[in-house]
Amino acid sequence: MASFTSLFLSNPLHFPTTKLATSQTFSSSSLSPDYIHFKSTNDKRELILPRVASIPYNPINVDYLEEEFSGHGVTFQGIGDSCVANMALENGSTAILMLPSGLITSYKAAMWHGGTDEMLHSSVFEEEKGPASIQGGVSLVLDFTTGEGHSWSPTNWALQNISGDSQQSIQVELISSDSGAMVEVKHIVTLKEDELSSELVISNSSSAPVQLTGCVLSHLRVSSPDATYAIGLEGSDFFCRPPFSSNFGIIPPDFGQKMGFGFGQMLNQIAFWRPNNNQSNGDQTKSNQGDSEEELEGEETDNYKHLREEMSQIYTSAPRNMTIIDRGRRNSVIVGRKGFEELYLLSPGSSHELYAKYSYICVGQSAMLKPIVVEAEKVLRLGQDLYNPNL
Repeated sequence: MASFTSLFLSNPLHFPTTKLATSQTFSSSSLSPDYIHFKSTNDKRELILPRVASIPYNPINVDYLEEEFSGHGVTFQGIGDSCVANMALENGSTAILMLPSGLITSYKAAMWHGGTDEMLHSSVFEEEKGPASIQGGVSLVLDFTTGEGHSWSPTNWALQNISGDSQQSIQVELISSDSGAMVEVKHIVTLKEDELSSELVISNSSSAPVQLTGCVLSHLRVSSPDATYAIGLEGSDFFCRPPFSSNFGIIPPDFGQKMGFGFGQMLNQIAFWRPNNNQSNGDQTKSNQGDSEEELEGEETDNYKHLREEMSQIYTSAPRNMTIIDRGRRNSVIVGRKGFEELYLLSPGSSHELYAKYSYICVGQSAMLKPIVVEAEKVLRLGQDLYNPNL
């Protein structure tokens, strides 16, 4: 039986585990408990550290990063061959970024009562056999395609620059080494006193356009979908679609079986749902289930949409900003998008345990039904803002 361990720091890629002998000594300050967990056996207790194995890169020099980028409100900590960048402002707001995956695994926002509250949800999924899988947080699930059919997905990010300070805002700039020489992709993460933003800067220096499909995928922590509402979607057109299936997403194994849409069966057939770019725009909105399946679409009639039921929908005319309210935790977050024309919204439903592994709402700034075209010799900016109105 698989088990979950909730973590606010996580990397939603598949990892083998690095085992350190229990004879080694660690001080309480050398490794934060947020970054590690322990596995007990009959005769010893082993420290388990996740590390990236599916991405080729050299071990990150943490000492160099500390020296090169000191003074901006960011500290670094090595975890196996990867690295954690901790961003912290004086008002209490913090964010955690993993390198080289570029995944935001925590956003603790300053609250009106003087403390902080975790806005993101992540979990460590432990299989009986095989590597652990850490999922959740804010991730980039992107796929670029050229006119010649060449495609790639940015997954390996290098730290290029850090600016700002701990008083007002901190900006961490990452650059992808997967995109090739003609297309440059940057991921800029900015932490402000009341906001966390993820911006993509795509520079196409080639002589031909490039198509982008995918999304900025965010798992927002809630007490339960039963206590959670989406505000501002009334009048927006939507299409029911299977959930995005990726290394990053958290999806209940029985999702869709009660909905009657065939989602449960489809999850076993797809690795990453995206449209066929060779189809016409009209055909792009057809489900991968085939022409025989009924097209599920409609218009949202509820401006205070209760998210207690299982749902997986893409809104094609949603406002640029919408709000997720959690009555159980008595807080909210305003989700804004830039450049993307679609909003992806997934709820695992309220049949799960409160404050547990499926206590989240997934929001994605999306280009799945219709790809975004980055014209030749152009620069395109896309992104997502998580605004904290709870101060």
